[in-house]
Amino acid sequence: MPLDAIPGIAQKFSKYLKKLGIETVRDLLWHFPTRYEDFTQIRKIAELEPGEQATVQGTVEEVNLRRTWRKNFTIVEAVIGDESGNIKAIWFNQPYVANSLRVGREANFAGKVSVSQEGDLYLNNPAYELARRASEDQETRHTARLVPIYPETRGLTSKGIRFLVQPILKNVETVPEWIPADILKNQALPEVNDALIAIHFPAEIEDAMRARNRFAFEDLFLLQLWNVGQKLKLKEEHARAIKHDVLWLKTIVEKLPFELTLSQKKSLWEILKDVEKPTPMNRLLQGDVGSGKTVVAALAGIVAAEHGFQTAFMAPTEILARQHFETLKKILKGVGVACEAGLLTSGGAKLFYQDGLEADIPKKELREHIGRGEVKIVIGTHALISGINHEPALAFKDLALVIVDEQHRFGVKQRQALLANQKLVPHFLSMSATPIPRTLMMTVFGDLDISTITELPAGRKPIETKVVPPEERTKTYEFIREEVKKGRQVFVICPRIDPSQTDADNTLTSANIKLPHGPAVSPRMSASRQRQSAILELKSVKEEYERLSKKVFPDLRLGILHGQLKSKEKERAMEEFATGNIDVLVSTSVVEVGVDIKNATVMMIEGSDRFGLAQLYQFRGRVGRGEHQSHCFLFTDSKGTSTHARLKAIVEAKNGFELAEKDLKIRGPGQFLGESQSGIPDIAMRALANVELVKSSRDAAAQITHADPTLKAHPLLKTRMEAFQRNIHLE
Repeated sequence: MPLDAIPGIAQKFSKYLKKLGIETVRDLLWHFPTRYEDFTQIRKIAELEPGEQATVQGTVEEVNLRRTWRKNFTIVEAVIGDESGNIKAIWFNQPYVANSLRVGREANFAGKVSVSQEGDLYLNNPAYELARRASEDQETRHTARLVPIYPETRGLTSKGIRFLVQPILKNVETVPEWIPADILKNQALPEVNDALIAIHFPAEIEDAMRARNRFAFEDLFLLQLWNVGQKLKLKEEHARAIKHDVLWLKTIVEKLPFELTLSQKKSLWEILKDVEKPTPMNRLLQGDVGSGKTVVAALAGIVAAEHGFQTAFMAPTEILARQHFETLKKILKGVGVACEAGLLTSGGAKLFYQDGLEADIPKKELREHIGRGEVKIVIGTHALISGINHEPALAFKDLALVIVDEQHRFGVKQRQALLANQKLVPHFLSMSATPIPRTLMMTVFGDLDISTITELPAGRKPIETKVVPPEERTKTYEFIREEVKKGRQVFVICPRIDPSQTDADNTLTSANIKLPHGPAVSPRMSASRQRQSAILELKSVKEEYERLSKKVFPDLRLGILHGQLKSKEKERAMEEFATGNIDVLVSTSVVEVGVDIKNATVMMIEGSDRFGLAQLYQFRGRVGRGEHQSHCFLFTDSKGTSTHARLKAIVEAKNGFELAEKDLKIRGPGQFLGESQSGIPDIAMRALANVELVKSSRDAAAQITHADPTLKAHPLLKTRMEAFQRNIHLE
């Protein structure tokens, strides 16, 4: 039911409610409090203590309204008395209070007890409720109870929201319960109507917690059912069954110039067991920076090629695509497999022939080779399947495996683009160096099978990481210069510039009772802001390059790399750095993923407080790939406690998995996922960090799916599930 249809709401509150995304009765009832203020204890005035939150019940003895020298600024002062004494109450810039409080009226007053300059106690801006007549409803909204505090907007406070919610809760029709009764009983969860009352106006804080758990559980439960549904859907599709010869594979692995770690072998085996089935694989290969995910993926592609099938290997940037191409060439040469491989980017095309030769060829020619099935492994950016510079998407003759790097999951649009030209569904393998915390692995990524590489290759030294305050800059610069003199090289990353970072935030004050909740999720950056951010980032990197080359390292050879360079210019800059002709490469976050320069031993990050922990970890992983000791310097001018706590986490984290758990704890699931448009409600998003709730929702989903896979026996649950599926879009 639209709120506009309720008399009295349209004129007074409608425009403010819409700012909060509230347009219907359901929207309002599902606009949950973030915390509660405890005004349950009615105190005698003589017993009040400075600083406490309290409710007093008394009679209005005096009311005065006065204006200050500041224009339009008013102060209302009232004296409230009970049998134990009296106390003053003060309201600032709320002149209507003087009209509401009449001398002789009885009322409840709830607020903070403060101390004046003269040492007298007073109530600072208390909420108040006039005593009701005996014939009236005696339940309070704003005093003498646990008082709910809601997300607010200018023009609509929590008091106004309480004023709306309480009568609607009393008169609304019974909400149908769609969670099966046995699941409610097994999970000890309240029924939906009881939960609504308890979350808005709880008698005890424990009631609010149980209600909040119920609403968090229901969305996690739906998410787990969605995961099961996605897996069942995939089982209905058909893919190429890629068998492998164990002895042949063992021979190939033994020819590698390095030994695979135990978890690399395990991950490769899991992938190969998946692709030999006639249903599509949907697997995520996760591993620390530099753990050797690319080698595992390349071997899977080589197995597919041996059976005559094609593989598309997609990277997020052209720089990384070229690097994967170089890695693949080395592997093919090393193991002696006759396999044609191609590189296709906006900057051009390369073909690696079966006899180990390589040539630049026209893009059209490479596309024809791919279309005839002659090129078995094709490497490029994500544009391989969506087209490059208005060119059509690639047409494969027999695409059996798709590998996508630095992406947790293969998106719906990517899948549709591939299926448009394919009779059979390819096997999907995603790779990521940003490990997923355990609870997210069980929920948001529960539709995926996950392989994890836990070790780094033998011989790698831990990277020494240090936070550098302003007073230690000069000393750090000298250390970097000494490293270059030893023949080492340096990355300098310039701070990320977000055009919205100067926007003011509207935040609520803290409270004496808080329910567990994480930070708000920032909206996705618009296209115009992305362009503005790119311009500011370009300006930042150019200014840093000028400063370092002229004032700090005039004696060293510096290069510059940023996203606005043309493909050939980026390639040339990286080639110069890789061959040792550049000592210090000043860059934007374009080097965040994948770049592999073994002689680079120093990562210097300016404005490190402007990057997320996962990004910083990725940056740090660009060094430490060779035999020499590597260092990461996190430069910051910030004095903030929270900033240093975040940076301390990356200094102390032993690996990416440990850091991911810390990052989740610090930022909350919403910001960790970096996706406000996931369709997961806020209350469930915050609950993703609750391991026990995640486990119980998964168990309940498994129970219902086993008993009723199509939900035919649970029509209300099926309807609710269909609505959830329309809103969920985890890319």
